[in-house]
Amino acid sequence: MLDRAGAVAGLVPETSVRHWYADFASWYPSERDTRGWDDTLGWLHAVAHGADAAAAFARRLPEERPGLLDLCARRMTAPHTDYRYAQLEDARLARAVTGMLLAPGLTAEQAAGWLSVVTDALEGGGPGPVPPWAFNTFATLQALHLHLVRGLAEGGVPPHAGHVADRVAAVLRLPCGWLA
Repeated sequence: MLDRAGAVAGLVPETSVRHWYADFASWYPSERDTRGWDDTLGWLHAVAHGADAAAAFARRLPEERPGLLDLCARRMTAPHTDYRYAQLEDARLARAVTGMLLAPGLTAEQAAGWLSVVTDALEGGGPGPVPPWAFNTFATLQALHLHLVRGLAEGGVPPHAGHVADRVAAVLRLPCGWLA
């Protein structure tokens, strides 16, 4: 609906889009049911569908991209999950972030600034089992690194891909100290 609203002038008033964005910004990082598939309910996929929505909001409200990147970081680091991504949620979230980074106008700091949410969440981690949220975060960052290096079929490589990929690799060295 957001993409259609952007393609057809006047279809959805700007005030409605901003209201939807406010609701989304409140819901996405705090949603507790992050399962991908449920045998009774079917696709729940809040993380993946929310990532798609974040990308659509970024296209419709480009000035909100830094905030949307922050929302995606808060989603991937949300500590209130016991679900480990199993249905490519990490790749969908990485695709959404990469799409947001593709659009012109972000500075290098804006393109990578959201990673401070990730580093803050991981601060103080130590030996022991990896909590599901941290596993999900590392899986998403691995997928994002691949997306940044390879680019998207539609859009290519983001302008600040090298800078963001270096910051992502620095975070990935926390659990994977053997990385160059």
